[in-house]
Parts: sequence; C-alpha cells; structure tokens
Amino acid sequence: MKPEILVLGSGWSDQVRAQITAAFECHFLAAVPTLTDPAFIAIAATIRAVLTTGTVGITPQLAAALPALEIVTVHGVGVDAVPLALLAERGICVTNTPDVLTDDVADFAVLLLLAAVRRLPQLDRYVREQQWPARAPLRQARGLRGKVAGIVGFGRIGQAVASRLEGFGLDIRYYQRSPGPAPERRSESLLALAQESDMLVLCMPGGSDTTRMVGADVFEALGPDGTLVNIARGSVLDEPALIAALASGRLGAAGLDVFEHEPQVPLALRALDNVVLTPHVGSFTVEARRAMGQLALDNLTAHFAGEPLPTPV
Repeated sequence: MKPEILVLGSGWSDQVRAQITAAFECHFLAAVPTLTDPAFIAIAATIRAVLTTGTVGITPQLAAALPALEIVTVHGVGVDAVPLALLAERGICVTNTPDVLTDDVADFAVLLLLAAVRRLPQLDRYVREQQWPARAPLRQARGLRGKVAGIVGFGRIGQAVASRLEGFGLDIRYYQRSPGPAPERRSESLLALAQESDMLVLCMPGGSDTTRMVGADVFEALGPDGTLVNIARGSVLDEPALIAALASGRLGAAGLDVFEHEPQVPLALRALDNVVLTPHVGSFTVEARRAMGQLALDNLTAHFAGEPLPTPV
C-alpha cells in the first residue's frame, strides 16, 4: 500500500504531480485545510507525510491534527513557515530543496537589480505608449560599474548573487549576524552596510529573527540614488516604510519579488513608478522546478525506504 501524503499549495507542475502520484497516495489541497472539514477529518489519521511549499508551510494546528505524521518536505529553501521545534519534539523529519535553485534565484536577483537601476519597465512603457516618436522627456538611468553592492545574508544564494555582480564591475560587501566567508568584506551592522552601499540585495532567511529587519533607517542610509532588491521574504521589510521612502524619493528605486501579504500587494506600492514588481518567481524556471520536485520526491522516497535523507533541515 502506498504511503498517504498531503500535498499543500498550488502551481505543481504536471511532472511533479505525475512523480508523486506514482509513488504515493496523494491528497492535494491548494491551501491549509479547515481542520473541522469532514473531508479533512476523514483522511487526517492516515497522513504520514506533508509535501508543502516554502510560503504555505505547515501550521502547528495542522501538524497536531495529523497523528501519523512522520515527515514534512518543503519544496523550496525557506522553512520559516514550518514550526521546526514543535516537529522536532515529535520526532518528525523536515527536509527542503537547497542548492538546486541557487543559480536561477541568483540570476533573478541580478535581473531585478538591472531592471530597477536601468529603469527597464519604464523604458518598455515609453516605447509601447508611443512616447518615443513624441520625443517625451526621458529620465536617464544609472550605471553599475564602480558602485558597491551590499548583500544581506551571505549564504549560498547571497554568494551566488555576489559572484554575478562582480562581473558587472561592482564591489561587494555583505552583512549577516553570524561570521561568514571573506571577513574583510563584512560590514559591522546592517545599517553600516547600507551606508557603505549603493545597492542592497536582501537574501537572508525569513522568520521571527528577521521580521521587519530592514526599515526606514536602512532606506535613509541608501538614499535617493540607492536601490533595494528583495528576493528573501516580504516579512524582512517594513513595507509601509519602504512605500513612504520610495514615494518621497528618499530611496531611489526597488525591485521586489516577495511581499508581506502575498499575493496581495498594496495599491500604493503598485502605483509607484520607481519599483519593479514580480510575483515571487525567483526559482520559477523549468529547470529549477524540475530539480526541486525531484529532490522533494527523493527525500520522501528515502524516508519511507528507511534510508538517509538527502537534504534534512
């Protein structure tokens, strides 16, 4: 008999669906279920694994309602939506899918930075709206070479972003709370990093330790010529303060792939002309999603075969 698993979240590719349904008895739910729903109650006692996304995660209440739960597999890197301590107390394994998405996410961070600094969306609209033949005024963009890019969170993705930006002639500095590689490049604080940088790329994990870590003081330090890019989590930013800084010109520009209350994005943010907005798609490539799905499946398969987990958290 196939192990029964609960699959949370939407957007699963046909390939991932085919793979997991071949190996497991799957119950697909787009969102965290209502725990009093008779349909959920009917399957709760038999669920041995949860496959979920980094943004959906699993709530403590849902975990408590699954008495046979053995493993939670996150299709993504971030595990801030997973109650790790609670699951550990019950001996429930947690895995994620690091490494396989690093390159595509790092590429996307650079894309957002370039689009924001070189004003790509505005230029696209300039052509589409026939402002070019009308010789409408066109604001100049800024170059990259010789500037300083600050990376917040210098793990796998942060370092991959840094290596790419060096190719554009940018100097690299970084900040994270724990010691990291290249200590000579590490700023003494987040605020110091912002003061030393022309551009800031947020790559740190989400969770309570980083909630609203980046606020008005950082935006002020970056200044009216500064650019901020966020591919981390929407929760790491003080979103109202960011909107105020962008609207007033105290911060020059931003490129945002993540938001505080996804998929809802504030109207005030959507109305700004100096921000590039994308719908949390840093790893949304055929190659990355295929590899993530395979790694998630490998973790589940290894668990139920009694083998070492490929990527335990």
